[in-house]
Amino acid sequence: MAKEKIVVYPAVFIKDAEMATFTVVFPDISGAISQADSLGEAIVNAEEVLGLMLYDEPNLPEASSLAEVQQANPKDIVQWIAVDLVKAAKGITKPLVKKNTTIPATLAHEASERGINFSAVLTQALKAELGKS
Repeated sequence: MAKEKIVVYPAVFIKDAEMATFTVVFPDISGAISQADSLGEAIVNAEEVLGLMLYDEPNLPEASSLAEVQQANPKDIVQWIAVDLVKAAKGITKPLVKKNTTIPATLAHEASERGINFSAVLTQALKAELGKS
């Protein structure tokens, strides 16, 4: 795996004067939204939500130009947000489930003698069967 995979997308920071908060949206990434009480916190949250939305995405959307996004959002703050997807993926804890399986005893014995990790093999086989990398 690469040491880093940095992506950059324009973010829109919408200030809600009444609530004194900032909402952050990414026009190119549906569902990537965050909120914070200050602009600084909003920028940090924006990087986090960008990483969470894209860390395992095989086909990354093309980023719009900053000028286009600013033109579409003239009253809001628009700026680039960058995130290292490799670093973001390392911070993700995926939930695991325990599954009991039944296999022929001879296979189980031979695999154990060779030090084969049953969970790793099952995970690889399921990914291949489902067409996931």
